[in-house]
Amino acid sequence: MTVKYTNHFLNKLEGLISETDYTLRYEKGNFQPGYCILKESKIVIINKFFALEGKVNSLIEILWLIKIDTGRLSDTNKKFYAEITRNQSHF
Repeated sequence: MTVKYTNHFLNKLEGLISETDYTLRYEKGNFQPGYCILKESKIVIINKFFALEGKVNSLIEILWLIKIDTGRLSDTNKKFYAEITRNQSHF
């Protein structure tokens, strides 16, 4: 799978996360990798000042790090999530 740095691809990633238990927020912050995961509260925060490429890369990395119940995902997002997690070494 090829990462596309477009708003459409970012929206697909955001849609995938919206079907999980996690809440995605864009806020100002000095997070070392550009994002913060509050696992107990199930909140993901991404630096809102990141460029599109940074937001996409952060969301992909977050999807590798958090545990997702794929049973809650739509069929489309199950396939999308499988592609993202299968190709971790290619990103």
